[in-house]
Amino acid sequence: MIDFVTLVLGNNVVVRTTKNTNGYSEVIMIGYVKGINGGRVTKSVSCHQSLYPYLLYYCHSVPKVRVYDVEILNAETKAKINQGTTICHLDTSTWSAGHGAFMALGSSPGKIEEMSKLRQAK
Repeated sequence: MIDFVTLVLGNNVVVRTTKNTNGYSEVIMIGYVKGINGGRVTKSVSCHQSLYPYLLYYCHSVPKVRVYDVEILNAETKAKINQGTTICHLDTSTWSAGHGAFMALGSSPGKIEEMSKLRQAK
């Protein structure tokens, strides 16, 4: 994983993830949002846990994104319960038309941007 990340991004990297699992399956609100690198377009590597009988991460390069740090708030009390990272995929033109984001939003590749939150798995 480290070799792949440094191959794509070089040696000057920052690891970002959601702080904990608070808010994982709750109704939440988004609080303060801060663009990483001033919200400028950048490239990233995302690693996701895969469903296997053992822990496996699938990592992929995402060449055209905006990355944001996000406060996660309790929807009722407005208290901060977590701090997370989200990635806005700016170019979805090569994605499968069957991707869950398109199915949920009634869109298709290349017509929308897609936001992915990085979260701790329970």
